Amino acid sequence: MHRARLSEPLAAAAKRASVLYLVNQYPAVTHTFIKREILALERLGVEIIRVAARSGKELVDPGDIEEERRTFYLLRRPLGLIRAAGVMLILRPRSLIKSLVMSLQMMRRSDRGPILHVLYLLEACRVASLVRVTGATHIHAHFGTNPAEVAMLASELCGATYSFTVHGYDEYDKPEFLGLRVKIRRAAFVAAVSHYGRSQLYRWCDGADRGKIKLIRCGIEQQFHQTAGNNDTPCDAARFVCVGRLCREKGQDILIKAAALMAAAGHQFEIILVGDGEVRAELEALIGTFRLSEIVRLRGWMSSEDVRREMIDARALVVASLAENLPVVIMEAMTLRRTVVATQIAGIPELVVPDQTGWLVPAGSVEALATAMTECLLASREKLSAMGRRGRERVLMLHNIEREAAALADLFATEACPNQTALQSSRPLSTAVQ
Repeated sequence: MHRARLSEPLAAAAKRASVLYLVNQYPAVTHTFIKREILALERLGVEIIRVAARSGKELVDPGDIEEERRTFYLLRRPLGLIRAAGVMLILRPRSLIKSLVMSLQMMRRSDRGPILHVLYLLEACRVASLVRVTGATHIHAHFGTNPAEVAMLASELCGATYSFTVHGYDEYDKPEFLGLRVKIRRAAFVAAVSHYGRSQLYRWCDGADRGKIKLIRCGIEQQFHQTAGNNDTPCDAARFVCVGRLCREKGQDILIKAAALMAAAGHQFEIILVGDGEVRAELEALIGTFRLSEIVRLRGWMSSEDVRREMIDARALVVASLAENLPVVIMEAMTLRRTVVATQIAGIPELVVPDQTGWLVPAGSVEALATAMTECLLASREKLSAMGRRGRERVLMLHNIEREAAALADLFATEACPNQTALQSSRPLSTAVQ
């Protein structure tokens, strides 16, 4: 069999030990926190191999476009998945059978069909091949959903250890369907991005595995801090900004209804919605129903620089979410000395402190959200300035990306101990990669 040619990033990684980063969709406009983490790890000297099922849509940020160039995509060459499975069948049949059994166990209670779990196994074969070709010593997945399953299966196939970071509410909504307990049990460690997230993982792991749950916060890079350092004044504009995917969980419909109450009370203001998603048409219809087209504007996705500019030009960030963990956009706004009006759920109170850094309201309450936004609208310049200063100090204290990346790098070195014998025992699988 001929030796397949590796892409340039993979060929470079093959010369040294690396950590393979596995994400379902990367880069993506909603996954800036993953990009920040990867780049911070590389600044610390950790070699990262970027692997994703597919790329995000509507990439507008130059940094995202560069990350796309550096990422290996599993689904762009479907035949490569089948070829990798065939190589595994020949060279490591027992490991493949064990992985198949694990896959069958995962699909038993899953709300996803058997076809998807077969696809995850095929992806795992390809990831295992990439591990062996590049010499990666560990697999780290972002999200406890299918990326963690692929990482777990690939670990069984190639002998490398794996870990994963849990971010969102969806993992906590259906942990049994996701097999979260099994994924944690077999992992070297699991990263939670907030105290709230860690507490939820404590609920769904065996008592003996609680020590594996590590707090690794999402962070803001130094460049963002320095840029924000020049912005030391509050915004006087009667403008709010809301950043996020347009979906039911983010509660933008509640925000629009709150805006209708404020407008009916005679307040002058505007709301900028940054993002896109499956409920855009519904939100546009709601804006039309309340005749808010001159007040609420949908801007679609923007580059990181444009989002930053929208935050600077706003009085406050509004987060009307019904389900969250701890949104990175809150960290970004507070770094820019912007106060936050948010729902009192999940990890949000870890950053947003009433009367200190922002306003907290009950999730789903249109009236409470309208009241808090009105208070923010009428707040004095001095109050907004003090809130902005305290918010920035809190983010700098808790969410420094260099410090968090260093903690994660330490975990890769101390907790993720690969079985070198297993990694070196069989023939290289270079023919599975092209």
